[in-house]
Amino acid sequence: MNSQFKRIALIARQNRPGLVETLQSLVDLLRQEDFELVVEEHSAQLIPNSDVQTIDYEQLGAEQDLIIVIGGDGSLLNAAKAAAKYNTPVLGINRGTLGFLTDINPSDVPSKIIDVLEGNYTEEERFFLHMRVHEGGETVAEGLALNEVVLLPGEAAAQMIQFDIRVNHEFVCHQRSDGLIVATPTGSTAYALSAGGPIIKPDLNAIVMVPMFPHTLSMRPILINADNRVKITIDNEQEAKPRVSCDGNAPISIPPGGHIHIDKSDLSLRLLHPAGYNYFQTLRGKLRWGEKLC
Repeated sequence: MNSQFKRIALIARQNRPGLVETLQSLVDLLRQEDFELVVEEHSAQLIPNSDVQTIDYEQLGAEQDLIIVIGGDGSLLNAAKAAAKYNTPVLGINRGTLGFLTDINPSDVPSKIIDVLEGNYTEEERFFLHMRVHEGGETVAEGLALNEVVLLPGEAAAQMIQFDIRVNHEFVCHQRSDGLIVATPTGSTAYALSAGGPIIKPDLNAIVMVPMFPHTLSMRPILINADNRVKITIDNEQEAKPRVSCDGNAPISIPPGGHIHIDKSDLSLRLLHPAGYNYFQTLRGKLRWGEKLC
């Protein structure tokens, strides 16, 4: 096959029914087509009898032409950061639940995979958010989020958090709530959607701030330009230590008076879709728009 993708990496990180079979069939397909193939080392353990070359997660995007993810959207989120460091494109096969990012059905393998490898695909650019925690004027922690940065309650989940929000140094509001979701267009169909946020078309350069169970019912999601800087300041009299998390990763405690800075990252994800991909068709299918109610 004459393909622009010569060296391909595979990763499968979720324990889902049928995942091992899909991974093995993809290994067999790519070998049959004479591609150079590497498999992320933990994923390779799912197919112990296959003699495949393995690679560390941190090097997943290095010297690869394409990363294929088998799993759900969480699996693709996990691979996205490793891919973005090297500007390596990513393609997803859905073995999860909704699959907004991993949009190839297992039943369409190998036909759609071969089609993509032959150059019949569309490509999107999805941006990340860069989150930094400041304490005493210094950065004490940071992270990347393709979906969202979330301010969460501390261990006592029933306690409300008090904090200020600023956008580009302009004061927005003082808020008492269970927290705040700052989501990208990619994340607008994830946690933010469950909290009542709007769906943002991926080609918009925008982020949304969605309050979580605010004490004031007039608080509503706010859509802003993604090039704006968001600053969240925890109230000095806040008793419980809230936490902040990027894409559901291990949360970081924020002390009273601490600051969270959120900016658009310089990194972006190159996300591939099969030819004929349509975002609104995906929304209709995943969210079951137009189905008759029983």
